[in-house]
Amino acid sequence: MLKHILAATFMAASLGAGAMADDTKPTDPQIAHIAYTAGQIDVTAAEQALRKSKNADVIAFAKVMERDHKAVNEQALALVKKLNVTPEDNAISQSLSSQAIKELATLDALDGTAFDQAYVENEVAYHKAVNGALADTLIPSAQNVELKALLETGLTLFKQHQMHAEHLAAMIK
Repeated sequence: MLKHILAATFMAASLGAGAMADDTKPTDPQIAHIAYTAGQIDVTAAEQALRKSKNADVIAFAKVMERDHKAVNEQALALVKKLNVTPEDNAISQSLSSQAIKELATLDALDGTAFDQAYVENEVAYHKAVNGALADTLIPSAQNVELKALLETGLTLFKQHQMHAEHLAAMIK
């Protein structure tokens, strides 16, 4: 079951890169929506972990994910408001959302150490995929300098999240 969670989440997060690999670059409004959606998915996963986990390290990690992803999303919302841009829903953000709903349901069926392991491994895979999509597709495609800077700041932070998740995953095996 854990392999299913990781594979499905990794595939969903990778859609950002794979679905745009054909010669169509996402527009800034699409990038804003994809980035916000990806952040919100991690906020929701963190909230689920805070409800379900009893492991102090997992809870601390989930609090960091919730805080950081909410902060980045708030910055993104402030930026699109400042720029008078409406984030544009698209097939990638829709796919990310629908896959996240399935994964949250799968994780919800787990308890105890099984949940903790699955949640943290899922966070490793998700951050790896999102970081790849940011670096390879979203940042290079962004036209607005402020949007690009926000994405770059996010990438730096999310790389730290990935390392934190990898360290935590090694601890709870």
